[in-house]
Amino acid sequence: MLTISLGENLPASDVWAVARGEKVKLKFGRAAQARVRESRSEIEKIVEAGKPVYGVNTGFGLLASESIPLKDVSTLQSNLLLSHAVGSGPDMPEQEKRLALLLRMHSLCKGNSGVRPRLIRWFMRLFELGWLPRVPEQGSVGACGDLAPLAHLALPVIGAGEIVTENGGVLKSKRALKKVGIEPIQLAAKEGLALINGVQISNAVGLCALSRIRNLSKTADIVGALSTEALMGSHAPFASRVTRVRAHSGARRTANNLRSLLRGSEVVGLHKDCGRVQDPYSFRCMPQVHGAAKDALAYAEGALLTEANSATDNPLVFPGRGTVSAGNFHGQPIALPLDFVANALCSWGNMSERRTATLINPAMNHELPAFLSFKPGINSGLMMPQVAAAALCSENKVLAHPASADTIPTSADQEDHVSMANHAARKLRQAVENTERILAIELYCAAQAREFNHETAAGVGAQAAYELVRKHFPRLKNDRYLAPELDKVHELVRSGSVVRAGEDVAGELKT
Repeated sequence: MLTISLGENLPASDVWAVARGEKVKLKFGRAAQARVRESRSEIEKIVEAGKPVYGVNTGFGLLASESIPLKDVSTLQSNLLLSHAVGSGPDMPEQEKRLALLLRMHSLCKGNSGVRPRLIRWFMRLFELGWLPRVPEQGSVGACGDLAPLAHLALPVIGAGEIVTENGGVLKSKRALKKVGIEPIQLAAKEGLALINGVQISNAVGLCALSRIRNLSKTADIVGALSTEALMGSHAPFASRVTRVRAHSGARRTANNLRSLLRGSEVVGLHKDCGRVQDPYSFRCMPQVHGAAKDALAYAEGALLTEANSATDNPLVFPGRGTVSAGNFHGQPIALPLDFVANALCSWGNMSERRTATLINPAMNHELPAFLSFKPGINSGLMMPQVAAAALCSENKVLAHPASADTIPTSADQEDHVSMANHAARKLRQAVENTERILAIELYCAAQAREFNHETAAGVGAQAAYELVRKHFPRLKNDRYLAPELDKVHELVRSGSVVRAGEDVAGELKT
């Protein structure tokens, strides 16, 4: 089992493991404990001195000028969680909540939040138990962070809110905690505020989406390779000398992938004396378009992984140097990358749908029958899967509208610019689902198209993808109920089965 040391550098591999739902063990090491104790000591000095510090012994937002008596400091922190837990919508998926809770604890262990070690240990126990709070996913504007959903995530510590059990049941927190022998605790100064400052919810949703997109990056190349072989398309645009003279990193990685996937193909030999000058852009420009999407993914990964290893509290505590009220909680550093990668998904999806459209259209492919049917007319063949892909592509175009272009003042205009990072992350999640299905449709159609030129050997990776589809479904001889089959192909895409099949024969592919 993977062990994660809270407060230390969190490597990308650990983040992807949690995003995939792998079980992990948390470690609260000596160095992290020392940092947490030092920052807590700084807060206790402030409380004892009676010096007004935002959120420690003052109100919040526009109420920051309200001084809070020492006897009410704990109540202030509990009230903060209760008043801010106003989320709406469905409960967040379990993997996103687990990652969000991990990221929140990890940030606290950086030693800039002023909480007690006891608070971190309490949440570690809840995390390892696997009974996670119910967290409605809507209600954050990504300003002082994901205030509403993070408040829901934190509520059980004071015995409030709800907890989702391992079988999906929802219990009041007090009842659930009693079942597992965990007692709520009374919050101390600053602790309620420390639990909700930051965009760990948005970042967790985004990172879980990026984990799936990393798989999609390779899947798009594998499926594109199979479509190229089905079209009997040219491999010349994937030559290394092409991307060498326009050396964008993503284009080079895509071209390298395609060459590996098409290794051993007999299609190359058929192009020596053929009359076809060039293929449509959706085939010929895969290195350039898939590659640009890969570059966008790399940028987003860098931004979100930096955020995962950051202290996002306000005020920030610097032991021996006091506190600083600043804006590390603001979601803009991840909102922009999340929007960027949503546009990248449009690229993969649009290219895929166009390749599917080419394969089913005899006016475009010149050799394949209409809708890839053995008996067109009485059979509609694969007419409608392309329509479904087109619908998903259009939905992605709506989802690609940048959430970060919007802002709406909140908290009596104290928070006068907000990031909408949470909206960016949640629409990205849906765009990922759509793009997986678009590529699954192309994979299904490309496998059917190969039935009409299977006597010419395909490249090793393309052939592996074809065989994976045929392992589950026979070729389409006559019309049949396709929805369950397309759902299954989507699962092959989402689970990484397509990537594993391609890499088993072509070697490791690059995202």
